[in-house]
Amino acid sequence: MKILVTGGAGFIGSNVVDGYVNAGHEVLVADNLSSGRRSNLNPGAKFHQLDIREQGIVELIKKERPDIMNHHAAQISVPASVSNPILDAGINIMGLLNLLESAVKYKVKKVIFISSGGAIYGEASEYPTSENYIPRPLSPYAVAKYTSEHYLAYYNHQYGLDYTTLRYANVYGPRQIPNGEAGVVAIFMDNLIKRKRSTLYRFNDNTEGMIRDYCYVGDVVKANLAALEKGSRDFFNIGTSRATRTANLFRIIFETFKEIKPDILQEMGILLMQEARAGDLSKSCLVVEKACRLLGWVPEISLEEGIRKTLKWRLNREG
Repeated sequence: MKILVTGGAGFIGSNVVDGYVNAGHEVLVADNLSSGRRSNLNPGAKFHQLDIREQGIVELIKKERPDIMNHHAAQISVPASVSNPILDAGINIMGLLNLLESAVKYKVKKVIFISSGGAIYGEASEYPTSENYIPRPLSPYAVAKYTSEHYLAYYNHQYGLDYTTLRYANVYGPRQIPNGEAGVVAIFMDNLIKRKRSTLYRFNDNTEGMIRDYCYVGDVVKANLAALEKGSRDFFNIGTSRATRTANLFRIIFETFKEIKPDILQEMGILLMQEARAGDLSKSCLVVEKACRLLGWVPEISLEEGIRKTLKWRLNREG
């Protein structure tokens, strides 16, 4: 199949591109490199430096006529969406509409849309949270993602455009940048490499921090492969169903780092404390049974194994 991956030079998108190329597909990458990097690009994919809000992406779709559009390009920061909701909506909603209009006009068969299970449910009363729970987004970023899901349903109803939505938990792994959603893994690792203390954001006096569901990017790639053929007109949580507090995440990272770099000072393992930021949620963990049952997808990499893989990649990159 010919697949267009928007955001294909970014952290998750580039890993998905690798998976598609390795599976033998013809892959096009569109990325404006605002957060993506040329070094992430797969040489087996054709790269186009384009912004999803502009006419250039329309011309690319018109010329290439991809079978599948995998949409990873996004404004990816919850705090940034709170600071500038207009910019967030411009990228995450208007950019999507530009793509959907082009998909209908130039006969794209299916859109794989990346939503956020880690954000759109809000402070869910059902916990861990399944797809049966009606989202109550509490940040502009989350509002835009949930709005986008409704647009996908509309375009399917009106034009027959097929779609599968993947609601990611907190994804981590090689190529992650510190300033995106779920960037805490990269932040903690980079701070240890630089011998800097890390900060724990928490609500009230909870010194263990917030609860999140951390999913390794390699498992996420497999979900994107499954979505090529399965999951029509449906949405799926993609996570691990394992709840982890931020302080415990840091302990796992610190102990793994210490095994590799035993000279690290013990004081680097003591977290600084700050109050939660605007848009932060106290807890988020996803039920993934639906994806297991209908996509045939199962998360395989444990948090400990994924942290070890990710840390080795970051240390190798540092030389």
